[in-house]
Amino acid sequence: MAARPRLPAVLREEPQFRLLFAGQAASMIGDRVTFVVLPFAVLSIAGASTADVGLVVAATTLPFALLSLVAGVVGDRVDRRRLMLASDLARLAVQALVAVLLLGGGAEVWQLTVLGALYGTADAFFTPAATGLLPQVVSTARLQEANALRGLVLSTGLVVGPALAGVLVALAGPGGAIALDAGTFALSALALARLRPRPAAAPIAPRADGAGAGFLGELRGGWHEVRSRSWVSSALGAMLVYHVIVLPSVFVLGPVLFDDRYGGASAWAIVVAAFGLGSVAGDVFVLRHRPRRPLRLALLGLVVASCQAAIIGSGASVGVIAALEGVTGVAVSLFFTLWETTLQEQIPPHAISRVSSYDFFVSTGLSPIGVLLAAPVAAAVGLRATLLGMTAIGVAASLACFAVPAVRRLERPPTAGAVPGEPLPATTSG
Repeated sequence: MAARPRLPAVLREEPQFRLLFAGQAASMIGDRVTFVVLPFAVLSIAGASTADVGLVVAATTLPFALLSLVAGVVGDRVDRRRLMLASDLARLAVQALVAVLLLGGGAEVWQLTVLGALYGTADAFFTPAATGLLPQVVSTARLQEANALRGLVLSTGLVVGPALAGVLVALAGPGGAIALDAGTFALSALALARLRPRPAAAPIAPRADGAGAGFLGELRGGWHEVRSRSWVSSALGAMLVYHVIVLPSVFVLGPVLFDDRYGGASAWAIVVAAFGLGSVAGDVFVLRHRPRRPLRLALLGLVVASCQAAIIGSGASVGVIAALEGVTGVAVSLFFTLWETTLQEQIPPHAISRVSSYDFFVSTGLSPIGVLLAAPVAAAVGLRATLLGMTAIGVAASLACFAVPAVRRLERPPTAGAVPGEPLPATTSG
């Protein structure tokens, strides 16, 4: 008789994480559905245009650029569980109102814009707090598994999200799909209400130079935590290049190229699905293997991930591009899971939300700059040349970061060893 597959150890042995993961998994799938549905929700409004879609999407994402650093300070100041719960309840209310407006046929673009800004504001405060809360519900030795499982849900959402969104829109319209997302926030809030994390470390402690006194002092203290570690500051620089220069090849130029030369959305969907499958494979790998120097492997993953633009602009067949994008999907999962785990293992608990807020500012907050500039640059120098240039710059930045000794030599701290009484998962020498 075949043995039953066992749940990952972090789900078996960490009941608080199991509760948090259940709520977050539902919420993340709902977010993937909304990401696909939102443009169609805007376009379902009489007279709405493509520009209106951009307006609503920008209103949803702009708060990350404006508030992520503020949210990091707040996440280190207050009870993170309560902050996340407040964010979930706020997003539940916003999405429920959006669903009511859409289902009732009375939605207007300005309403979705305002509600999108409120949603983005609540979302900006959730993410740094969540990064800081995870070490309070998971033992240090299980952090990588926990992050890998969260990444696995996100990667799976890349594959099933569009299909689920299509079914929901067909059955209940965009309003029904948004209502489902509202319901997932209710599930997440319920899980957070029941969660009993370990007490957080002592609140922000004032430093001798006064950097911990007051809000601005705490903000400076977070920046001190970043620049005092060359592996953090250099990795953030490489991430900035990846998000601002490389990723617009996926968000903007890739769809344009495929619409012009490969037959449109169906061919692009194959590439996106292949990337999603690769991401799943990467998350499964990180779930099982624990490199001794995780940041070194993460930066090698970022080098490979930066090849996305050149692959898209290579002129190869759809099948070849999809296969290579699947490889970059593995690399992207390796980078982000190992990077987030490294932050949680290496940064003091009282500063983790502030340090991670710089991560979110660089990735989510500044990425619209590249999205806005990609098309004009491609029009000036040519689409293929732009795509090849994106990869050249991205790979150079990643290799420069990899060359930093602190990045290559950083090892897991002793506290990230095996769980007492259990064998350590497979460890590689990378």
